[in-house]
Amino acid sequence: MSGNPDTSINDFNADELVAPEWLNVEFITKVLSEHEKAAELKVTGLQFSPASAKGDHYASVMFRAKVEYTTRKGAATKSLIIKTMPEQEGHKKDMLGESPIFQTEIGMYGTVLPEFERILRQAGDDDKLYVDCIYHSLKPRQVMIFEDLVEMGFVVIRDREVNLDEVRCVYSKLAKLHAASIKVQHEQPTILKGYTNGLFDMPKVLEEPFIGTGMTFFLELLEKEPELRKYKAYFESIKGDLLQRLKDEWTQMRQNPKPDQYYVLSHGDFHLRNMMFKHKKETGVFEDVMLLDFQMCNISPMTNDLIYSIYMLLEPQQRRDHWEELLKHYFSVLVETLKKIGYKGEMPTEAGLWQRFHQRKNSHFFLLSTFLPLMWALREKATDFGELLQNEEIRRNSSFLEGYVKDVTILLPRWEKLGYFKNT
Repeated sequence: MSGNPDTSINDFNADELVAPEWLNVEFITKVLSEHEKAAELKVTGLQFSPASAKGDHYASVMFRAKVEYTTRKGAATKSLIIKTMPEQEGHKKDMLGESPIFQTEIGMYGTVLPEFERILRQAGDDDKLYVDCIYHSLKPRQVMIFEDLVEMGFVVIRDREVNLDEVRCVYSKLAKLHAASIKVQHEQPTILKGYTNGLFDMPKVLEEPFIGTGMTFFLELLEKEPELRKYKAYFESIKGDLLQRLKDEWTQMRQNPKPDQYYVLSHGDFHLRNMMFKHKKETGVFEDVMLLDFQMCNISPMTNDLIYSIYMLLEPQQRRDHWEELLKHYFSVLVETLKKIGYKGEMPTEAGLWQRFHQRKNSHFFLLSTFLPLMWALREKATDFGELLQNEEIRRNSSFLEGYVKDVTILLPRWEKLGYFKNT
């Protein structure tokens, strides 16, 4: 399937093994002839394969197309990544079929990200925030087509831990994305109008069993581990209304947004598999990172992405020893970029950032209990993400993985020291 002898069909999502009928020579010819402005373009060879490995994504279906074609300029080849919504009946389609994620992402690639890059270029910053989208459509089906980052030397990190240099670069890119969005909100607010759909605007996702059982399994863990048992009473006291508290916080933010400098266009799903990394082929020296999957982008406090990243991006040792340093790095790049691009509004302060970060303790508890064990489960290559979401016993087991237990024993005392368990 992938051209790699070490892979098999079990390494890929089942709905990405065979391309749908509409994904054919005629469609690819239309896309490429429009993109290259070559009406005479003729596709002479076309091969589809899954675009990525199982566990890399879930909110869409993705194929890689290897295309051979001719134009007046001669013969050429191109590798494309094709992203579409689930068509096969099943859990993925039920959970995501009516969500606005494609509208959001098309708007990001078509309007918002180009404007952000224009602002950076005007200030002399050549960082690339996104891969080029050469085609998009909502009807008759939702589909986006991108240049293939693998062909440019980018890879998803799966077989090792991401290192500090790579993570710093990730936070730099996020800071520049956030900074550009602050300037746009201040000067061109209509561009970002409508970017309001986050996790708590997706009722079908919130009804998923994994959302409801995370805290139950977390309490079982606290009871089982003697050194964690002292925290059980607190979490039992918030178990019944934690999700409602988060929903209420989100509703309050939407209905009564604060006119302050800490609201940004958040990525919304800032985890390791939503980015690809590039290293020099000859030396292995790290060069760049590309952020992916802008389906969940929404206007919200910058702490949304930062808190999410603690649990969904950082490696365990980085969570233990480096998270404050890394967020300070993010903030320094944010302020530096705001100054560079000529932002005229009130500047955020580091003290203000930390205040807001620690006020969001319910988000920490939710991610720690419900999302982090899933990330630990995905470190196991055999884990099927769809099965993980749907199988209660697999999810329960993920809450008792040795690495996750160690993570919790480090994080809870830290949050206790910061006052997270006071009833205020």
